[in-house]
Amino acid sequence: MPQSNEPALPPAAEAQPAPALAADSSAPVPAEAPAVAAEPAPTIEVTPSTEQPAAPAKPRDLDPAACTALLKKSFPALFTGAPKPIKLRIQADIQTRMPGVFSKPALSGFLRRYTGSTSYLIALTRAKNRFDLDGQPDGELTEEHRNAAVQELERRRGLQNERRAQEDAAHAAAQAERQQRAAMLRAFETTTLTRGNFCALKGIESDALDALLEVARRERAEAPPEPVRDERRPHPPRGPDNRGGPRGPDNRGGPRGPGGA
Repeated sequence: MPQSNEPALPPAAEAQPAPALAADSSAPVPAEAPAVAAEPAPTIEVTPSTEQPAAPAKPRDLDPAACTALLKKSFPALFTGAPKPIKLRIQADIQTRMPGVFSKPALSGFLRRYTGSTSYLIALTRAKNRFDLDGQPDGELTEEHRNAAVQELERRRGLQNERRAQEDAAHAAAQAERQQRAAMLRAFETTTLTRGNFCALKGIESDALDALLEVARRERAEAPPEPVRDERRPHPPRGPDNRGGPRGPDNRGGPRGPGGA
């Protein structure tokens, strides 16, 4: 048998299983259960606290009258009645007993006025002890503080005397000027001189005379009326016989003898 000239074909490959065909797109696809979204956890919003711890109450800045009244009411044993020398560093004791009530300026002002009064200085010169808020002796009053009080009282007395002397001098000068104006007014109202001659006699300018007389007239109108004087001479007191002495049996001031002589 003749041989074929065609090349021999390779042996057929071993049959492979056919790949699975893709499902027909037209075939119905089972519906998947819808995915349920997880609900987010509730967000709790935390607001930082803005509250601050309560600050201590600010002391009241009392006026002088209210501060004095409150101290007298709170510590009557010390601050009522006649002044007493107060113990040293009494301000700290007040703040301890009544915290947050008095401001430092209010309390310092009260103590400055209290210890600077004349009656308090007099108490310093006479006392031997200082006193606490309960009116009890607390510390001895030193001779240094007592002498300082004496010197301050002497200084104030000197100023008072000087001021009184100045006031007396000013009053006397004003009174003298008032009397001069009154005399000028009386002289002008009774003079027979001409205005020019009157001014020359009194040594006053004519322009200044009218102002001076106007003041004198106003002062005379404001002056209280002078008391009415009784020009009659007072009679001396007289006795029973109108002659200043007791009368005797004969009405002549003495006893008569047996013969009537």
